[in-house]
Amino acid sequence: MSIDSPPVSDPTAPQKLTRKGAATRGRIVAAAAGLMLEHGVAGTSTDDVRAAAGVSTSQIYHYFADKSALVRAVIAHQTQAVLDAQQPLLGSLDSLEALRAWRDLVVGIQREAHCQGGCPIGSLASELAETDEVARADLVGGFARWEAAIRSGLHAMRDRGELRGDGDPDRLALALLAALQGGLLLTQVRRETAPLEAALDAMLARIADLTVRPGG
Repeated sequence: MSIDSPPVSDPTAPQKLTRKGAATRGRIVAAAAGLMLEHGVAGTSTDDVRAAAGVSTSQIYHYFADKSALVRAVIAHQTQAVLDAQQPLLGSLDSLEALRAWRDLVVGIQREAHCQGGCPIGSLASELAETDEVARADLVGGFARWEAAIRSGLHAMRDRGELRGDGDPDRLALALLAALQGGLLLTQVRRETAPLEAALDAMLARIADLTVRPGG
């Protein structure tokens, strides 16, 4: 994926782990991510994670100093999972056709999930943005990676002369991500993809209006 900023690695990950240690840590993070998506961060205890991951309490604290460190690892995990689920399309949003295919993919992901769960990153943001400044900064970084992937494709369109000079790739990318997040929230609440489709289609129509037609 070509993006303007480098991927943000898990800030809580130890520098070196054995293969077994990495697998155990990964199992803990995956279990915590699932629980926090379903029950929220506040509704997920260390004991819940221990039971779900099949590890001991001492193992959890071997890899994570406290719950805050585990939450940061979950943010990194969910960010990577969300971006990976949109590949390879997310890495090449450099045409209207690619943007429309990506739109269909994102809508399809929600249909497969029966419009439940919302955005894993957005769900964490809604709970943590006003209560945990460190976590909020990590979430900013996660959204920045997503936005940068969109922006990269739009910049490529403008560099090829396919996007008009008054089409600002940076602003369009931010607006598209904002539309996506709003659409995901309403899709979760209403249990139908219509809000997500409407939000993305409106933004793609705007981008289409700013494209240079052949011979134009």
